[in-house]
Amino acid sequence: MRRIDPVVSDELESIWTRLQAHLADAVGEPAYGIWLAPLAPLELDGSELLVRAPAQARRWISDRYGNVLAAAAIAVIGPGARVRLASAEETAEGEREAAKATGGSSRRRASASSAARVGSAHESEPLENPKLTFDQFVIGDSNRLAHAAALTVAEMPAQAYNPLFICGPPGVGKTHLLSSIANMVLAHSPGLTVRMTTGEAFTNAFLAALSGRSIDSFKARFRHVDVLLMDDVQFLERKTRTEEEFFHTFNALYDCGRQIVLSSDRPPADLQQLEDRLRERFAAGLVADIGAPDIQTRMAILRKRVDHDGIDLRDQRALALIAERVQSNVRALEGALIRVVAFSSLTGRELTAELTAEVLDGLYPPVAPRAGASIADIQSAACSLFGLSPEELISSSRTPRVAWPRQMAMYLARELTGASLPAIGREFGGRDHTTVLHACRRAGKRIADDADARLAVEKLCDSLGVPLP
Repeated sequence: MRRIDPVVSDELESIWTRLQAHLADAVGEPAYGIWLAPLAPLELDGSELLVRAPAQARRWISDRYGNVLAAAAIAVIGPGARVRLASAEETAEGEREAAKATGGSSRRRASASSAARVGSAHESEPLENPKLTFDQFVIGDSNRLAHAAALTVAEMPAQAYNPLFICGPPGVGKTHLLSSIANMVLAHSPGLTVRMTTGEAFTNAFLAALSGRSIDSFKARFRHVDVLLMDDVQFLERKTRTEEEFFHTFNALYDCGRQIVLSSDRPPADLQQLEDRLRERFAAGLVADIGAPDIQTRMAILRKRVDHDGIDLRDQRALALIAERVQSNVRALEGALIRVVAFSSLTGRELTAELTAEVLDGLYPPVAPRAGASIADIQSAACSLFGLSPEELISSSRTPRVAWPRQMAMYLARELTGASLPAIGREFGGRDHTTVLHACRRAGKRIADDADARLAVEKLCDSLGVPLP
């Protein structure tokens, strides 16, 4: 039994410091600062870590972050590690009882009945989070395709899209969809074996197998499954031996008709540090992009979170303010809500729009209003600058004379109007949102690399009377 005291504090403090780093990386700084930073380690008994938590937040932390704590403990302490949460009051009571029973010794831990037990994760990989299900996923224009594809894969593994490659920036719901697939398969197809991992966990497990001469066991663990889900596959870039191993793992699963689902912060074509043969296989199935949620989706996410967590919210303007201020991703959106709710709870003030503005002003200042140009204005200006007709601009022509002005117009429509990708696509001949996103990325790269392209954009913005985005 190891406890923080002058004799063993250095060892346990070292463990706790590394575990805190894992937690902050997993949940993000806002949520970590509010909920997990106040935790304190009490003792380590074998592979069980006892952690003190504020009494009023212990149940919330156990329910909301139990799997995260378990995964971090396993990553730092080793396989089989688990975490127990106890409030300061419960710990003190347990020590008083222990002192009576042992003649004054205070080095016993609080009893198991007085602490909330956190579920353990499997080996060094994160288990699918049972709370991340399709029912809890909020569908919007930015994620509709990815959601539909993930649901289809969960209902019919290896029969529809294989592999399924979900890409998008951090915090937009990729991990949620992977966990939703795992949970549905386990619930409705209990005879199938499912393994969910990350690019980093796969790499670490492979290196450990090499050093421990247990490569056969490693191969069996990842190749003898029915569904393999790998989050953050971009972590495999520039890791030659791991890339080669995953290439053979991928082939072994695919050739046997097993389902493969991957996620990344970039589409396969942009993973330039990966071997061509891997990128080709990733792109061979369905590539589904997820973008930042629009204002309607952000509001729906916040309402679902408020209902799910039982938050007493009487001023709906508070949610509208959060949705307006926090536009980047779902993780930041939920983190902002947690911050506001925590501030209201800790200060005893009612959760109002005014309180919300006070809490968010430092991290998320008011959003500057968009320039007044509309999509129609941008299309008209592009036609004038490049000598095109409106019909040509939105046509299916891919000639450079038409394609570049169209890409530039889509790029400016996204930057200047705040319209969603599907909305922009509808104004450009009914194109889907992935086509618009591809055009915006191509235009952005060309503007950054080509002085003539940047000059053309400047002229177009001047004609619209708006600043260059």
